[in-house]
Amino acid sequence: MSASLAPARSALLRGLALLSDLRLAIVLLLAIALASTIGTAIPQGEEAGFYLERYDAHPWLGLLKGSAVLGLGLDHLYTSSWFLVLLAWLSLALLLCSLRRQWPALQAGLRWIDYRQPRQLSKLAIALSRDSHDGPAALDRLDVLLRQRGWAVRRQDGRLAARRGLLGRVGPLLVHAGMVVFIAGAVVGAFGGQRLERFLAPGHSLELISPRGGPGLELALEAFSIDRDPQGRPEQYTSELLLRDQPGDPGQPARVSVNHPLRHRGITVYQADWGLARVGLQLGRSPVLPLPLQTLPQLGEQVWGLVLPTRPDGSVPVLLTLRSELGPAEVFGADGQRLGLLAVGGEPVEVEGLPLRLREVLPASGLLIKRDPGVPLVYGGFAVLLAGGVLSLIATRQLWAIADGDRLHVGGLCNRDLTGFADGLPGLVDEAVSSRAAGRGGP
Repeated sequence: MSASLAPARSALLRGLALLSDLRLAIVLLLAIALASTIGTAIPQGEEAGFYLERYDAHPWLGLLKGSAVLGLGLDHLYTSSWFLVLLAWLSLALLLCSLRRQWPALQAGLRWIDYRQPRQLSKLAIALSRDSHDGPAALDRLDVLLRQRGWAVRRQDGRLAARRGLLGRVGPLLVHAGMVVFIAGAVVGAFGGQRLERFLAPGHSLELISPRGGPGLELALEAFSIDRDPQGRPEQYTSELLLRDQPGDPGQPARVSVNHPLRHRGITVYQADWGLARVGLQLGRSPVLPLPLQTLPQLGEQVWGLVLPTRPDGSVPVLLTLRSELGPAEVFGADGQRLGLLAVGGEPVEVEGLPLRLREVLPASGLLIKRDPGVPLVYGGFAVLLAGGVLSLIATRQLWAIADGDRLHVGGLCNRDLTGFADGLPGLVDEAVSSRAAGRGGP
């Protein structure tokens, strides 16, 4: 029965060895990084028609049309089955590597190894012998020197074992554990997170629904400003917000700008974009009329406008367009000819016999609101990974010494910076030996 199971057991061990191979983990990391780059380049979570319209005429990288993007799940890459398989595969590889390699290495480091014969020390990575007038006294002196330098020492009759930097063995385990927790947080966020993009004009608010279905956080936009360079190009957008946790609360002021998000009650608010909400127009002697603007993508990426009739019966319409809150507004007739320019706060301009005056342009703040339950796991995993990386820099060193008559035999091992350990060990041993000799021959 046991003989029949031997081939299966051997195949299982080979499979586990392959899964825990560091080279496989590196390949998986590169594949995930490449996939994440693709997910950054291709917009995520849009309607199917968006990809068909965008990539059928101009295939992505000249290779993938809209149907291929949808078929490969690149429109929702981070929740696609093949990307989740890569994450699960990497997590399994890290766990198996920890169980088969790092955990046994830590256990071996915790055990004291007892070398009894000098010939055993001669086979170690670092080995040396020194003459001494009194081997046991030199061993005593070496014991004191090691303890003074922070080594843990285990002393036995005529020999000792010492080690330092055992925390370095914990580092790789923490790195693997941190990566697994990080991956788990990313998956939780991809499936359990919520995302909302809205344009808000000053004086307006947005009420969010809590995860339990009741009233949630209310965001009120108090003011919105755009900082521009001397050429008029936008450099920074800033929103002054008022946060209300409960209806009727006085509100808590907050600010959000590009690269400076706001985090509150598990919600992150990003300053993502800007737009134009409405204009204040005066038609002849009329009061200032607040008229909403809409985007005109057929005229450009950042063009807003409205169609305005110039007659009481709604006839003779004109098109008013804007590219920034600074103006000016261009006015076009039905035949596409430009009829005039309206400066913000400037004098009236007669268009089709009607005096038009642009009193103000009100910009809108483009806010991206995310609720991500995986954030604590992501940050926790990153913290564990960072701690493990720091601990992994600590060199784990082991040393053995045997007093054999008038000779002191020393051997050592080190998992990193072996050259530095080899260069420093002879000086330590010479100090232990020469101290006793100086005591006999000195004044």
